Amino acid sequence: MRPVHAPKSRSERRYRRHLRVRKTMAGTPERPRLVVFRSIKHIYAQLVDDDRGVTLLGASDSAESLQPDGAGKVGRAKAVGKLLAEKAKAAGFSRVVFDRAGYRYHGRVQAVADGAREGGLEF
Repeated sequence: MRPVHAPKSRSERRYRRHLRVRKTMAGTPERPRLVVFRSIKHIYAQLVDDDRGVTLLGASDSAESLQPDGAGKVGRAKAVGKLLAEKAKAAGFSRVVFDRAGYRYHGRVQAVADGAREGGLEF
């Protein structure tokens, strides 16, 4: 027999991992949380201030100003990281906390982090 509250779907298991990670980290006004969301086709990244509960700024691969850094989804993900770093620098943020949101630090999630580092963010 299966326990009543056992995670059932893949997305629910990811969400549980995300909650475990979120217990230990939080974004502040000085050092916001860079959170990544990955769908099948697209990737999104945003800076969140958890003290106030607001999203400060965001970027996605569907932005018109995005210049893909290589071929495929990984190249677009790296460009999203660079775009977010550029926006963060303009808004006055240089240090962030990286939240992988329950995904493995691999592929597109790693590419967003690498692009943000190349853009000048520290984490």
